[in-house]
Amino acid sequence: MALVINSRVVGNVVVLEIVGRLWILDLPLRDRVNELLREGHRRFVLSIAGVDYIDSSGLGQIVSIWSSIRNKDGHMVILNPAKRVQRLLEMTKLDTIFEIFEVEGEALKQARKDLGATA
Repeated sequence: MALVINSRVVGNVVVLEIVGRLWILDLPLRDRVNELLREGHRRFVLSIAGVDYIDSSGLGQIVSIWSSIRNKDGHMVILNPAKRVQRLLEMTKLDTIFEIFEVEGEALKQARKDLGATA
């Protein structure tokens, strides 16, 4: 299944809903986030409940996206990974880097929080 990316803005946070496989052959997520960064967006929730497969390239892409956002003084959190993806994040210790939430409201609150007075 090709990667599908739906985006919506909730207040000042971009929610990216990802469905499909995040792997070496799909790079539109990175491109979409870079486009949003160029537009001035700095707060992101990456909703990956619909992602059923991530390979090492896909993990690298998420790390690269997280780093790009942080370098622009932004913030990204992950929302609702499937159990299989959650286990992968735990095995790679990326769950200690990424903030992971199960409830969208909590993810939105955290995505706004880290920018302090500018939120």
